[in-house]
Amino acid sequence: MWAASLADCSPAAILDFSASINPLGPPASAIVAIQSHLADLSAYPDPSYQSLRAVLCQLHSVPPDWILPGNGAAELLTWACRDLASLEQTCLLTPAFSDYRRALKAFNASILECPLEQREQLSSIAPSPVASSGLLLNNPHNPTGQLLSKDAIRQWLETFALVVVDEAFMDFLPEEAQSVVEWVQDFPNLVVVRSLTKFYSLPGLRLGYAIAHPDRLRRWQQWRDPWAVNALAAAVGEVVVKDTQFQQQTWDWLAVAKAQLFAGLSQLPGLLPYAGAANFLLVRSQRSVVELQTELLKRHCILIRDCLSFPELGDRYFRVAVRTETENQRLLEGLAEVLTDCAI
Repeated sequence: MWAASLADCSPAAILDFSASINPLGPPASAIVAIQSHLADLSAYPDPSYQSLRAVLCQLHSVPPDWILPGNGAAELLTWACRDLASLEQTCLLTPAFSDYRRALKAFNASILECPLEQREQLSSIAPSPVASSGLLLNNPHNPTGQLLSKDAIRQWLETFALVVVDEAFMDFLPEEAQSVVEWVQDFPNLVVVRSLTKFYSLPGLRLGYAIAHPDRLRRWQQWRDPWAVNALAAAVGEVVVKDTQFQQQTWDWLAVAKAQLFAGLSQLPGLLPYAGAANFLLVRSQRSVVELQTELLKRHCILIRDCLSFPELGDRYFRVAVRTETENQRLLEGLAEVLTDCAI
């Protein structure tokens, strides 16, 4: 790991604020599910994932054939981008997660970048008829954390040929009133992609799912390799979405820890954090973030996420995940020291 090499420590010693993963997990229910399904490793998974889909369809009140589990949200976004690439162009709200561009370019999609701050004029930005265009966005938005209104998304659904909404961070909102999952059955041009790895701290297990019209999901199933989701991931998925105790614990932690981190960052010289709905904060820095990142690693073994992969942001922004209050305080103290020394 490059960060550990730069910090001259073991990877385990790095306090990682770069990945927006729930620091409380994995939940105990996930560990129990893994241990109790180890014998399943000797057999192929159910290719239709009926048990997992039954749980997810009950969670979202949709029929089972409207849900497709995947090898993380990333796999499902790849197939969504293949569908988008068949259209004349795809509008991409920017700054955008770099993997969106990777997946779109893999299928030679025509990409039209649409700045987030101009989203109200999104339909007029597209030079060709919107009916032949697609739209890819995430909500809450990464890296700003902004929550896009359902009114805006509904307007786009009524004009764009295909709208793909990545709701990877939606679980972190106690009330999912801003999710558009409930609209999928009314809009065959809507695809919602969800992740189970961030909220439940399972990025190494790789599990997500898409909610969309069955015809679309059957086409994706034909495109991809069989058994995309391994047996342990499927077993874990069935239990964690019903783990209400862990969900409430996460929401309680996040409300306090995010307020603490935002307040602390606001008080540091040269930093401007932006309020957001997700479990991370985007911060503007008067100092080079690459330099700041390097100093934090060398002095404190703390890793922050630079925004160089977001061309619109560059070297004056960084993103930090919300971690435990103790870990947040360690970050704030490290930043304070580095920024103070820089000012001398």
